[in-house]
Amino acid sequence: MIGAGAFWALTIGLGVGTFLIRFSFLGLLGGRKLPDWLLLHLKYVGVAVFPALIVPAVLWPAATGGATEAPRVIAALLAVAAGLRYGPFGAIGAGLVALYAGQALL
Repeated sequence: MIGAGAFWALTIGLGVGTFLIRFSFLGLLGGRKLPDWLLLHLKYVGVAVFPALIVPAVLWPAATGGATEAPRVIAALLAVAAGLRYGPFGAIGAGLVALYAGQALL
């Protein structure tokens, strides 16, 4: 364990760092028009980050010790299909129902 002084110094340092990261985008660039080339590249940030967050949770979930389970993969595929047809809320609903039904049946 660390001492109380080190804990608070670390907490305040992380808070200041987080503030500066957010301020660099919101405070410094918030009121300005960004160049078109940058806006083009920023469109793809969500498309790149979202699968990077989801795929490890589906293929190597910590809840199973890293073992891939069929219900998780099937639910993810159904969620993608529902998302393409019905949007984000359809994807969430279909994935949730498919995961719980798959775990109950398999």
